[in-house]
Amino acid sequence: MAYRKGNGTVYSLLILVCIVGFWLFENFYTPATYSISNEGVTSNEFPKELLPSSTTGEIVNHEHFTLSYNEPYEQAEWVAYTLSKNHLTYDDRKRPYFIEDPFVSSKSADWRNYKGSGYDRGHLVPAGDRRFSLQAYNETFYTSNISPQDREFNAGIWNDLEQQTRRWAKQYGILYIFTGGVLESGLEEIGQEDVDVPDSFYKIIARKKGNKIYTLSFLMPNKPQFTSLRNFVVSIDEIEKQTGINFFAELPEKQQSAFEASKNTTGWKF
Repeated sequence: MAYRKGNGTVYSLLILVCIVGFWLFENFYTPATYSISNEGVTSNEFPKELLPSSTTGEIVNHEHFTLSYNEPYEQAEWVAYTLSKNHLTYDDRKRPYFIEDPFVSSKSADWRNYKGSGYDRGHLVPAGDRRFSLQAYNETFYTSNISPQDREFNAGIWNDLEQQTRRWAKQYGILYIFTGGVLESGLEEIGQEDVDVPDSFYKIIARKKGNKIYTLSFLMPNKPQFTSLRNFVVSIDEIEKQTGINFFAELPEKQQSAFEASKNTTGWKF
């Protein structure tokens, strides 16, 4: 009888140790940085002259995308990256952990803010656009590249837009893409760090043909949508008005005005 009681005590202790160990792993384990260098990078393939303004001055260049981090909202106000047919591979990549971005001066929000919130950790630069290399893929799992998204929105109309953007990359060549949530006062907040939940998300897609720039812009409410992508086409001017961000800030005003007011979908095959 004593022998069985002793075994029961040992088993109970082992279970307790496992529970504590799992809790510590879930709450405190953070993998090493995904970047090649601990020093970060100063530029990538995205043309500097096409980058938007930053309302915060916190611009971070990764190997395969650039972002402007907005600390009060605990997320990027925009990410900018290129997408071409060569990027669209079917390489099988193991999904890594979400980790804080070590190159954001304040560190980006911990992924645990999203636990139990009911919101997805929505990628801004899609992991599916970065399967061509392990480095490129893993970088999309910095928490500076995620924002709270309604699950049906993320898996539905937002995913449809990402898929359509890939088709355009195959058709038209190099695309220059800007994505983010509309960050404004009064938003719902989640987690201990008060990560804001955008009411809407935007995506601006641009391509060059000679000296001319063609753009197409979308603004979507962060909730389930069951309609055509065309119904969310807006002008860049409208996105600038809502976000306070000046897109294509380095281009001459005359060149910007040639396309920023347009909602014309001509030249973009849906």
